[in-house]
Amino acid sequence: MSAHFPTLPDLVPARGGSLSRKIFKQIFLAQGWRFEGEFPNLPKAVAIISPHTSNIDAWHGFAALLGLGIKITVFGKHTLFNTPLKPLLEWVGVIPVNRSIQQGTTQQIIDFIQTQEQIWVGMAPEGTRKHAEAFRSGFYRIAVGAHIPIVMFSLDYDHKTIHCLGVFQPTGNYEQDVEQILDQYVGKFSAKNPAWLAQPLQKRLKNR
Repeated sequence: MSAHFPTLPDLVPARGGSLSRKIFKQIFLAQGWRFEGEFPNLPKAVAIISPHTSNIDAWHGFAALLGLGIKITVFGKHTLFNTPLKPLLEWVGVIPVNRSIQQGTTQQIIDFIQTQEQIWVGMAPEGTRKHAEAFRSGFYRIAVGAHIPIVMFSLDYDHKTIHCLGVFQPTGNYEQDVEQILDQYVGKFSAKNPAWLAQPLQKRLKNR
């Protein structure tokens, strides 16, 4: 396989400069990892990455994101911004949401997306690095509510590869769509801690 690294398309929200991209690209590749798949040129998307079974997942993802120079927006509890972590959270791109208000977290995120010209929202569908019985539907409800596509990524530790699995346009039928989303992962993922692999992905292992 090629160790080539993609160039960020022009419509995708960007961050950092050429120097930081070069440094983190070299770090990512120096660890023996590669990036495979065509990177979609979209101004708005919900980006999901699985499997999530280890804290080290974040490091590989972080190095790839900074190497690409993509700006990924994530959402966190608003109370975290009342702590010394506030400067770090703002630098990373975390947006505060208040889970206690009637509007609800999902709608707050949808409303924020609709104020932006460019935004990629990053989420781990499992919601935990330990064994999950199912994917959480938050990523899907955000995509449907904001009328934006889902871009799927996978971690493959066996081959030290992050795969871009393509773009999925949600129909509004979660049960049907999530099965189609999961099918895109077949043969393209492996976990750092297989015992903690989410149940829906464990089922896809049988087809590898």
